[in-house]
Parts: sequence; structure tokens; C-alpha cells
Amino acid sequence: MPRCRERVKLGIVTSDARLREASASRGPDARGIFSARYLWVTIGTCALVFLSAFESLAVTTIMPLVSADLDGAELYALAFAGPLASGVVGMVVAGNWSDRNGPIAPLITSVAVFIAGLLIAGTATDMAMLVAGRLVQGLGSGAMNVALYVVVARIYPPDLHAKIFAGFAAAWVIPSLIGPFAAGVVAELTSWHWVFLGVVGLVLLAMLMVVPALRMLSGGPRIVNRPRWAVQPIVWAVLAALAVLGLNLSVQLDGPFVWLGALTAVAVALFAVRTLVPSGTLPAARGLPTVILVRGLIAAAFFGAEVYIPYLLTERYAFSPAFAGLALTGAALTWAGASWLQGRLGDALTHPRAMGIGSVLVLFSILAALVTTAAALSPAILIVGWLFGGAGMGLMYPRLSVLTLAYSSERDQGFNSSALSISDSLGGALALASTGIVFASLLGIGGVWPFAGCFALAALVGCGAVAIGSRVGDGRRVGASSGR
Repeated sequence: MPRCRERVKLGIVTSDARLREASASRGPDARGIFSARYLWVTIGTCALVFLSAFESLAVTTIMPLVSADLDGAELYALAFAGPLASGVVGMVVAGNWSDRNGPIAPLITSVAVFIAGLLIAGTATDMAMLVAGRLVQGLGSGAMNVALYVVVARIYPPDLHAKIFAGFAAAWVIPSLIGPFAAGVVAELTSWHWVFLGVVGLVLLAMLMVVPALRMLSGGPRIVNRPRWAVQPIVWAVLAALAVLGLNLSVQLDGPFVWLGALTAVAVALFAVRTLVPSGTLPAARGLPTVILVRGLIAAAFFGAEVYIPYLLTERYAFSPAFAGLALTGAALTWAGASWLQGRLGDALTHPRAMGIGSVLVLFSILAALVTTAAALSPAILIVGWLFGGAGMGLMYPRLSVLTLAYSSERDQGFNSSALSISDSLGGALALASTGIVFASLLGIGGVWPFAGCFALAALVGCGAVAIGSRVGDGRRVGASSGR
């Protein structure tokens, strides 16, 4: 989902005189994302974002039903963490491929792999097969996200980056309105299998709309001094993905070996990811490294908690799958609304302030879920609280995307875009795997405590995002590379 050169601030490029002259020289047809020049690019890329949003929200809604039908409670967390882990491999390959040859081939290939994953999951007869399909699906989805970021960087001028990212956020609105509820209805009236298989048609339709964008890219500037194929990062990405899978499976060990295996897997994943992100990311060096790290932390906190909300509502409050999904619908709408608002605010809202407000809102929503669960309060408190979490994500995600491009040169757009997506996915995968261990460990106690433990861990990660958010900087590149 997201080249910004001259002085980018706050997700909106500043009104630099040279920038205004460059924009004017392109003519009136190039001044908006829905102008004649960019219309089909915008429609095609937003359609793919729409697809990703629909699939994500739909699967989150139906997974409790799938788990019960396939007797796969032990693999519940892996069904979410698995595709995030395999997505890391797809991101690294697509990032390097895009830097070498542009994003056309990576985008087409990733969509084909994504479709294959949907078909496998949609025809699954046991939980292991469903997880396998989700792994293939994640591989394609991760590569597709990076390819879309590079499409934006190669086609849109810097002054349109914030608008197209806001468009991406808006592409979540329709699936947010219909996705969770529709998925629940389909699962109840027919079968959950069609929630996967039905998305295949949407993928094909989206690709038809992307074709004009690919033609536009094929006429783009020739890549000079293209980098070599980077085999070593792919190996590290595979290692990181395997570590996440190992973290999920460590729950099947006995006694203290559960936590020993879990800590080992986390250490291996963090060691492997060091070469896949800009140097200084793990210690939160100011600028791009912190941008990448914040993305991972906030994704871990939000999504690590979100996947258990429909589960909690169906298990403890007797919600139907359709109505449990409405909790996610509200948060997705506030996400899109806050994303639009941050774009309108422009220079009035600095990047560090957006990070501060957004991370606090996410933390508040997780704490609301924790208190509701532990004290057996009305589910309305959790659902309303989760609206604030969606708003926090809407403030942060577009700014983090624009900042990544602002800190990038044309040579490392693919690497940095890949690093952002890797942090997003790996953070979420590690959080989901860890909450899965917490959930399984507290099942013996019973009651609400497995859910409360998961929300408590997510809140702890959210505190980390609050602590370092102000270190993202203003997006100015001071004669430095991405730190690769």
C-alpha cells in the first residue's frame, strides 16, 4: 500500500515553490488521483486494497465457526499468524523483484498465488489443510502489498501520495460495512467455504481493473543500476517465517518447554529480521528505523487483540457470527474516517503528534476490551471502545506509509516498502502466536481469563508504541540512504 524527495511533512508534501511548479507543469489532468492520467491506476490499486480488506475482515469473523467445524482450536492462532509469517517471504521477494524490474511481474504473480491460497482454504476438509491454504494466501498477499507500494511510488507524484493512501483507507469502507456481517450470513446460510471461494471472483475483477495501470507502468522510466537478486535476505525471511511457525507450535510442548521454545523462536525471528529492515530499527533509531518499528508494534497490539474479539463475543456473549463481526465493522469505519481526517488536517497535525494520539487511542481500546472481559461488563463497552482503536490506526497508518516513501530514494523504494510491510506482518504474527500461547495456557483456568490474558499482552505491546512514537521524525532525508 504505498518517492518522495523534497521535504515531505505530515503525510502531506509541503507547499514548496519548486513542487508547485512541477505540479503545474504536468497540466490539469495530473493534479488529482481521479484525473484522466491516474484514474485507472487509482481504481485498480484501490480495488486490490478493497479485496484485501474484505478477505481480512471476513476471515476474522468466520474463524471461530471454522475452528469449531474442523475441530481446530489448537491451530486457531496459527490460521492468522501463519499467513502473516509466510507473507514476510513474499514481501522480501517482491521488494527485491520490484527494485530490479519494476512492480508489474511481482503484482501479477502475487495475485495468482493469492488466488491459489483462497482455493486451497476454500476446499479444506481439516484445519491443517486450511492453515496450508492460509500460508499460500499470505505469501501472495504479502508480495501484493509491496508491489502496490512501489506502484504508488513509481506512478504518483509526491504531492499525491497522501491522497492515494487516504484512498486506500477509504477502500476499506465498503468491505467494512458489508464484509464481517456478510461473511457471517454466508457462513450461517450456506457454508464458510464460500467466504474463501467467493473472494476468487473479486480478485479476478480487481485484476481486470489493474490492467490499465500495468500498461502505464510499462512505459515508465528505465531502472538504472538495478540491484542484484538478493538471495541472502530471502533466506533470512524464510528463517523468520519458520520461527513464527515454531512459536505457534511451541504450545504443543509440555511444561516449561512451552515458554523455552517460545522465547527461542522469538529470538530467532528478531535475529533474522535485522537484515530485512533498515539498520537501527530494533533499537528505535530516530527517523525511518522508528517508522518501521512503530508499524510493527502497533500492528502487533491492534491485530493481536482484534482476532479474539469475535471469538469472545460468540463464546462468552452468545453473539451470532454475523453480529460479532459488526464490532470489526465499526472499527474499520473509524479507521477510514480518521485516515481521511489526518489527510485534511495536513500541516496542522505533525507526524509525531499523529503517532502519539493514534497509539494512545489504540492502547485505550485494548484496555477497554481487557476491563470488559475481566469484569464481565456489557459487550457494548468493548464494541464502543474498539471504535477508538480503529481511529488510532487510521491516524497512524497513512502517515507511516508516507514517511516511508519520504525517507526513500528510487533505488530503495522496494526495500523500504518491503521493510514496512514486513514489520507490519511480522509484528502481527509474533503477537498472534504469543497470544495463542497465552490463550492455550489459560484454558485450564477457564472462564474469561484466556481472553483477558491475550488483551493484557496486546496492551503491553501497545505501551511500546506509545513510548517511541515521537521518534518518527518529519520525513526529511538528510543526505542519507535508507540505512540498508
